[in-house]
Amino acid sequence: MSTAGRTRRARWFTTAGADPHADHQVFLFPHAGGTAPAYQAWAATLPSTMDVRTLQLPGRQERSGEEPFTDVEPLLDALLEVFEAELDGRPYLLFGHSFGALLAYRLSVAAAWNGLQAPALLGVSAWAPALEPAAELARVATMSDGELLDRVGQLGLMPEGTALDPATLASIMPALRADFLAAGSLREDGEPAPCPVAAYCGTTDPIVAPGDMAAWADHCADFLGATQFPGGHFYLFEHTAALQHSLDRRLRRLSARI
Repeated sequence: MSTAGRTRRARWFTTAGADPHADHQVFLFPHAGGTAPAYQAWAATLPSTMDVRTLQLPGRQERSGEEPFTDVEPLLDALLEVFEAELDGRPYLLFGHSFGALLAYRLSVAAAWNGLQAPALLGVSAWAPALEPAAELARVATMSDGELLDRVGQLGLMPEGTALDPATLASIMPALRADFLAAGSLREDGEPAPCPVAAYCGTTDPIVAPGDMAAWADHCADFLGATQFPGGHFYLFEHTAALQHSLDRRLRRLSARI
């Protein structure tokens, strides 16, 4: 199937029920190998002023019959097309975690390049520009299933040494490997985000030191600072309420500026 055909037929953003009366649209971008349902509980507790949509990339769950993207540029091209159709003129927030932060950032840049409305706020979690060399990400993508699961286990997504049945492995590994390859294909150009940026991370994240998030100050004109929470790479599921309160508070303050 061509990229254009895939873009038209597939549903990229899932929602439990869009609220046209909410003040803001909110777009959530999951981690590498992540799925929209994994963030449904997280999305359900966002304030009622937020109309939430969560990205579901090709190659997983109901989209398992579609080839996952392994290069970030064609992925962003396809994503921009469907994203533009989601916008309805309300101010919006992009929030991405890890690989999702990369996508949210580059989508905000692509939106600006194409004359679309800029986000009111970009929330980035557990990822910063030039954080990991492309060669390292590509190496991770070529690991054996066991090595890759151990790597994911070190990040806290699942217990280290977890044994998955062959059917489960076959369903999750292609998308996980593809996301690592896509992340490694990003050609960093230093382009600033066209909106305020708020950064978040866990204090004991094994791949993102709290100081790494300060790099965002060089990638936007309005850096709102980096907030740290106790925990590792997936701290956000342990500190859902506090993180969501921070995003809501920042949006309200930015709205008051207008």
